[in-house]
Amino acid sequence: MPHPAIHAVASTQRWAFAGLLVGVAVAIVAWAPARWLASAVQSISQSQVHLEQPSGTIWSGTAQLALSGGSGSTDTVALPGFVTWRMRPTWGGLRMDLNASCCTPQPLKIAARAVGFSGVHIDLSDHQSTWPTSLLVGLGTPWNTLQLQGQLAVSSQGLKLDISREQLAMAGQVQVDANQVSSRLSTLKPMGSYRVIVQGGSTPTVQLQTLDGSLELSGSGQWVGSRLRFEGMATAQADRIEALSNLLNIIGRRNGALSIIQVGS
Repeated sequence: MPHPAIHAVASTQRWAFAGLLVGVAVAIVAWAPARWLASAVQSISQSQVHLEQPSGTIWSGTAQLALSGGSGSTDTVALPGFVTWRMRPTWGGLRMDLNASCCTPQPLKIAARAVGFSGVHIDLSDHQSTWPTSLLVGLGTPWNTLQLQGQLAVSSQGLKLDISREQLAMAGQVQVDANQVSSRLSTLKPMGSYRVIVQGGSTPTVQLQTLDGSLELSGSGQWVGSRLRFEGMATAQADRIEALSNLLNIIGRRNGALSIIQVGS
């Protein structure tokens, strides 16, 4: 039978070893490098979102945000300047403050938590931000063909998302104003300004309208499950049809002076 003193020493050693393991685990989580977050973002987005030149930790770091058409795509466009983030764990989820030096007057405040085994619930605080339209080029077709230039003014109210593999559920509203837009497919600069409104509900909807300009766009659609179905049309003012003809041929099915736009039909 072991001597009590020997048993006490062994017990102390076990507790010390357990404490060491816990300390190492906490240190790994606390000081996990930002490149781990960059790798996770790239995997989750299927290589469409990249955090380049990451520095810091997963909890507090900086990187350059870039969009890509996905694995194997050569169309990658980086946002001017850097994005910074600060994350902290909450009960069952995370909270993040995200700031882009070029585009967000105030940091975006995001809360996320897991839903079941394959879903996530996201809350985004009401915000306003401005992004370069050229960033869309990085997403590949059709944006790399259109090569849009201009500014995207984005605002949201009460935005909540429930995302899973099968379905997208949304509450709140997102408005995107594309201002003074031009394209490499037309010599007319600018072509116009446009507004897209995404409205949450049991079936989220999207509306497209023209604010001003020679190229007139309109349309509406809705999300069915996780897929967008959209129908719209584009037309040019009578004295601008020739200058916009190439663009009308590309963005939809040409029908005389109209171009019929269909997504997910």
